[in-house]
Amino acid sequence: MALSLNSLLLNSQIPNSFSFQNSSVRSKSLQCMASLSISETFARLRKKGKNSSVRSKSLQCMASLSISETFARLRKKGKEVAFIPYITAGDPDLRTTSKALKILDSCGSDVIELGMPYSDPLADGPVIQASATRALAQGANFNEIISMLNEVIPHLSCPIALFSYYNPIQKHGVENFMATIKNVGIHGLLVPDVPLEEAESLKIEAAKCNVELILFTTPITPYSRMKEIVAASKGFVYLVSTVGVTGARPNVDSRVQSLLQEIKEVTNKPIAVGFGISKPEHVKQVAEWGADGVIIGSVLVKTLGEAKSPDEGLKNLENLVKSLKAALPQP
Repeated sequence: MALSLNSLLLNSQIPNSFSFQNSSVRSKSLQCMASLSISETFARLRKKGKNSSVRSKSLQCMASLSISETFARLRKKGKEVAFIPYITAGDPDLRTTSKALKILDSCGSDVIELGMPYSDPLADGPVIQASATRALAQGANFNEIISMLNEVIPHLSCPIALFSYYNPIQKHGVENFMATIKNVGIHGLLVPDVPLEEAESLKIEAAKCNVELILFTTPITPYSRMKEIVAASKGFVYLVSTVGVTGARPNVDSRVQSLLQEIKEVTNKPIAVGFGISKPEHVKQVAEWGADGVIIGSVLVKTLGEAKSPDEGLKNLENLVKSLKAALPQP
C-alpha cells in the first residue's frame, strides 16, 4: 500500500482513517470490572466497604471514558475545548514515554494521541520523522509498546488514541492488531495512509472491538468526499489545518475557520484541528474559531525527544503542556 503523500492529499486521505485498538490481555477480573459504568464501579466499592472517593490504580482505567464520551462530557460542561497532545512511543525510550503519558494525563489532557514509530512516516514532518527514527533505534516495536501500555493505561484517566501507519497493522493482521489494542485499553485509532475506500476491514474490526476509528479531512478535500469521511469517522473528525506534513508553523491557516463551519453544517460530531498548532496563541485562535478540540504534536515531540536528558525533557514537556492548555477558554 505504497501511496505518496501528494496522492493521499489529493484523495483527501492523509487524514482519512485512523484506528486504535487494545492489545495486551488483562486479567479476567479486571476485564469484568472494566465493563461496569462509573456509578456501578463506586457502588461495588461501597459494597466492599471501601471509600468511594478513592480509586485504586487499576480502577482508574475503568473510569476512563471513550473518546466520544469524553467530548460529550466536555460539551455538558459548557462546550469546553478538548486538549489533545501527541507524542511518539519510545522517544527517547519507552520508560520515558510511560512517564510522559502520566504527565500529560495529570496536566488535564482530554485525549492523548500516541504515535507508533514507523520507518516511512509520509504524513509527518522532520521533527516526528526524527522522533520515529530515535524510537526505532532504541528498539521500540509493537510488542514492546503494547507491554508498556499494559502497565501505564490503568494509571490514566483519559483515553488514548493510537496513531499508526498501515504497514504495522497489516504485519500483525488487522483482526489481531485490533484485538490487541482493545485488550490493552486503547480507545481510538488513526491510520493516515489508508484511503477511505480501502478502510473497510479497519472499520469492521474496529467496530467489533469498540475502538473508535478517527478519520481525516483536509483543506483540499472535496465537499462530497468530506461528507463521506465525516459520516464514517468515530470519536471525532480530524481536521488537518493545512496541506502538507506535520510540523510547527508560524500561523494557523485562516481557512480553518470556514472549514470548521462547513463541517459543522453536515455533522454534530466533534471536530479537532491538528497539524501546525504549536503556540498558545494558535490554541486560542482555533478554539475561538469553533473547534471542539486542538491537537498538538511536533512541538511536544521536539521538547521531549531533543532534551539533554529524559528528566529535563519531562519537566519541559510538563511546563509547555500547562502553558498550551491554559490558552483554552474556560467554561
